[in-house]
Amino acid sequence: MTHWHKYRAPQRKWLWRISLGMMSLACLTAQRSYANASCRSDGRYVMGTVLEITLCHGQQAAAQFDALFAQVSNLEAQLTTFSPTSTVSQLNARAGQGPMAVPPAVHELLTLSLRYWQQTRGTFDVTVGPIVTAWRQATDTNTFPSKDALRQARGRTGARFLSLSKDGHAALQRTGMRLDLGGIGKGYAIDKLKEVLHQQNALLNFGQSSIWALGTPTDAPGWRLIVQRPNGEPAGVVTLRDQALSISGTMGQPFVINGQSYGHIIDPRSGQPLQRNLQACVLAPTATQAEALSKALLVLGEKQGIALLHETPNVEGLLLDTDGHHWMTKGWQTATQFVLL
Repeated sequence: MTHWHKYRAPQRKWLWRISLGMMSLACLTAQRSYANASCRSDGRYVMGTVLEITLCHGQQAAAQFDALFAQVSNLEAQLTTFSPTSTVSQLNARAGQGPMAVPPAVHELLTLSLRYWQQTRGTFDVTVGPIVTAWRQATDTNTFPSKDALRQARGRTGARFLSLSKDGHAALQRTGMRLDLGGIGKGYAIDKLKEVLHQQNALLNFGQSSIWALGTPTDAPGWRLIVQRPNGEPAGVVTLRDQALSISGTMGQPFVINGQSYGHIIDPRSGQPLQRNLQACVLAPTATQAEALSKALLVLGEKQGIALLHETPNVEGLLLDTDGHHWMTKGWQTATQFVLL
């Protein structure tokens, strides 16, 4: 999972360029049309990364951008683990001590997280925090976690020990449990922005990993994006319209121990980080679901992962490795107008 950081960079304006990191905008004609009165972009640092918003075919007053970024900042204040006053930090501090009332957004996101934990057969789990902590400590000491340390961390992990009640309360049943919503929070945030934007044409790019393509740019049938392999080589082009996309890689923020890199995506079932260099792209009805399923696709791999996506309604996916191999669901090519490079 990805994780948010304490550092808050100065606000930056990102005009007429959508930089997606592991995905990049690939459409010279669209780039030309962005730089006119009908489209405007802004990018600001929030949730530990840059959220870029491009709005087209409508009013793009500075006040609208301010309101959208403020909404995400308010969510961050509830979901981050880097502030002791956030709701999630308070839940973590109360682990094993009974339920507490949580804001509606936190309750909704935890409810969705439980659903996706079940849907992904336990391969996406927001309670993986203790295992992540064990591997972070291992990088600090340059020593592998002991079997006992991992056993204890796994004993404090498991979404089945997350309790939610209909009256808006939540509880972590075991002492030492720790929520980490870094692998799903950005998707949830742009889902909320999508609700606000309604029918407005927009591209929301959050942290180079979670994307909502709403409507179309000014003079193109959709938002065209280059999909890259984990090593940065181009793999193909997708065209998106009214679709949510998540891009996840195993080696984005690796744990490095004795000179060996281990992926920052951890299999909650074993407590082990992934070592294959893979990149997963998943289309889903919401960005929240797409984020959860892209992590599950990495963990489960090309056979079980693609099979899981086939079983999930209205979901398509693509898995890439550094050796030129790719695996996709039956409907990926049609859904994205995918052109292999």
